[in-house]
Amino acid sequence: MPARGKPDVAPAGRHGAAVLLAWLVAGGIAHPHPAQAAPPEEYPTRWEVPPGDPVELETAGFAKLLCSVLFITGRSLAAAIEEDGSYVQPPQARRAAHAAKVDWKARSVSLTLPNGVTRSAREFADQGCVILPRGRNDVFFTPRRLYSTLPDPATQPWPMGDLLPAAPLPADIDAAKLAQAVEAAFDPPEALTAAFAVAWRGQIIAERYANGLDHTTRLPSWSMGKSLTATLIGQLVLDGTYDLWKPAPVAEWQGEGDPRRAIRIADLMRMSGGLRFVSSSDPDYDPARGYTDHDYIYTGAIDAFRWAVTRPPQWPAGTVGRYRNADPLVLNYLIRQAASARGEDYLAWPQRHLFDRLGMRRMVLETDPYGNFVLTGYDLGSARDWLRLGMLYLQDGVWNGERLLPEGWVDFVRTPAPAWDKQEYGGLFWLNRTGAWPVPEDAFYMSGAGGQTTIIIPTHDLVVVRLGHYKGEERAAKALARALEQLLGAVPQARAAWNVPARPR
Repeated sequence: MPARGKPDVAPAGRHGAAVLLAWLVAGGIAHPHPAQAAPPEEYPTRWEVPPGDPVELETAGFAKLLCSVLFITGRSLAAAIEEDGSYVQPPQARRAAHAAKVDWKARSVSLTLPNGVTRSAREFADQGCVILPRGRNDVFFTPRRLYSTLPDPATQPWPMGDLLPAAPLPADIDAAKLAQAVEAAFDPPEALTAAFAVAWRGQIIAERYANGLDHTTRLPSWSMGKSLTATLIGQLVLDGTYDLWKPAPVAEWQGEGDPRRAIRIADLMRMSGGLRFVSSSDPDYDPARGYTDHDYIYTGAIDAFRWAVTRPPQWPAGTVGRYRNADPLVLNYLIRQAASARGEDYLAWPQRHLFDRLGMRRMVLETDPYGNFVLTGYDLGSARDWLRLGMLYLQDGVWNGERLLPEGWVDFVRTPAPAWDKQEYGGLFWLNRTGAWPVPEDAFYMSGAGGQTTIIIPTHDLVVVRLGHYKGEERAAKALARALEQLLGAVPQARAAWNVPARPR
């Protein structure tokens, strides 16, 4: 993707240098990062290969994906197989796809392998589609219907509802370039863009959907859910339940001499926890070693939290950055732990504590068979709901005059994680410091497989959402880059780039 030149940097960020400095000092990171050192010595632990046949695991994940696309998004089986399925199972391995059995009454999808093994996924209330453990027809928790406490969105003005103002675009927006940006997002058709929405200064100024979809359609959002995890943790830091800079209170890590006792919540937020948890994005990844942990938590029909918190340490906390599902899963374990400690309904926690406060009524957070939110990627939402979440960050964690995230939290998630080799990752948000997108380098974004993107551009008061289907991922990135170039020419620059330390310790 073409990169944009570095913007001028203001002497102080929007939130004030004092707040950010206080946070960095509190975490012991207010010093320049040293030259990249050799990787630390690993702990003498061994990797446990996830059990099960990889093809069967992929098939189970494929059944779940088809179930979600059919029953939550509302697309056809053929479209789901062709355009969404490659993420969990490569086309050449999907020999069972033609034999997909859909039970519309039970709201389930089953796939039978040549060896006669059948793997199924089924929709359970508002917990979405869940992979059934082999040989079972049910899950290990009681599914629940969830209801928003908010009025009908059709009767409420944006952003707490879906009523948009009838007023024309502001005079300082170039309508022609804005229209070109929307067109670019859907060009070529092979990019498979499903939704494109833009909010400027909190108002929707552009919005378009693929045929048959609209602003209510829930689309697979994949790893954008990690940034949603960051938000839920931020709320628990705000109310004093957790401290970003203190070790994560995970009971399984408290044994005498266990190095995991030192893993801070901040390390988990930065995907620098150091757990031995293999991902295909690891620089030394070798598929011959076996099925990855990163994928197993999606497809194994296991207690994903238990798998994550029981992984042994590989490196000292905060020394190596890796894009692995372990760290956000542990954070979600802590969210469930907080809900349980308060005697609250965990399954309703995100709706009650976050979504209802932002006007978000369409999110579906899917679980494993044990009722744990797999918010590393099993989430479906509408473009407008992702816009709302992005706006919360553009507004420094304040919504309708109420602070929902701690002061300095937005600066934390958009500051480069010190253990990463490149300045591309912050706190469960991706960063534009390496010029991934043709927008100012202080932009930061949520990202998911298949080109799912919510990008926050503070310099232009913009939040941009692009959702689509996995098969179009490569073309989608180029289409979104062209759309962003047009968009920045359509709206005025509001401020200089935010200033944060380039590389904290």
